[in-house]
Amino acid sequence: MPQALLAHEPVIRLGAFASVLIVMALWEALAPRRPQAIGRARRWPGNLGVVVIGTVLVRLVFPVTAVGTALLAESRGFGLLHAIRAPAWAAILAAVIALDLAIYLQHVLFHAVPVLWRFHRMHHADLEFDVTTGVRFHPIEMLLSMGIKLAVTAVLGAPPAAVPLFEVLLNVTSMFNHGWDRLFGTYRAQPAAGHERMTIGLEQFRDPRELRLDRMLLQPFREP
Repeated sequence: MPQALLAHEPVIRLGAFASVLIVMALWEALAPRRPQAIGRARRWPGNLGVVVIGTVLVRLVFPVTAVGTALLAESRGFGLLHAIRAPAWAAILAAVIALDLAIYLQHVLFHAVPVLWRFHRMHHADLEFDVTTGVRFHPIEMLLSMGIKLAVTAVLGAPPAAVPLFEVLLNVTSMFNHGWDRLFGTYRAQPAAGHERMTIGLEQFRDPRELRLDRMLLQPFREP
């Protein structure tokens, strides 16, 4: 199982990501919630471009994936879940919940800490809102997020099966959902102006040129 997990985990993640992206994009095209003033042809190259760059950068920077970290923890018996000898089903469930909570707390942190917000604000600076907005993250934020996932995976001693399960759930739900917001009171059911009239994006980055990939990558290092 470990070898199969390592061999097929990228394919599973990519397949889930692509499937949900296509389904959601078709749904949005056929039944849009609100009209778009700026078309996909202008926004998607940048939004999807940062995903590609970030994914490649993560692979280059980190010598081991989260699944590899989990396999290492399992082989050496380190991590909280190995120490308490939790049953397999309980360990998988606990690991998925703990990893998801860690990413939620990371999200809160990226809003609260100014230097981190400079990277995260690119996610909020999209001038329209669709499925690609959910994956529009700066490559440096993706690197930091991977570092957090590796650390949490190691400390937990997360079961190898839990990590790809969590990764697939994270990739899929990030395109349409923020999961912990209701529990922690950060959920807002409706924007003040309603979905049709709300202003999308950040005031200081409303120039459509900010949708270019080069400007998106340099945005954290520029003053508005």
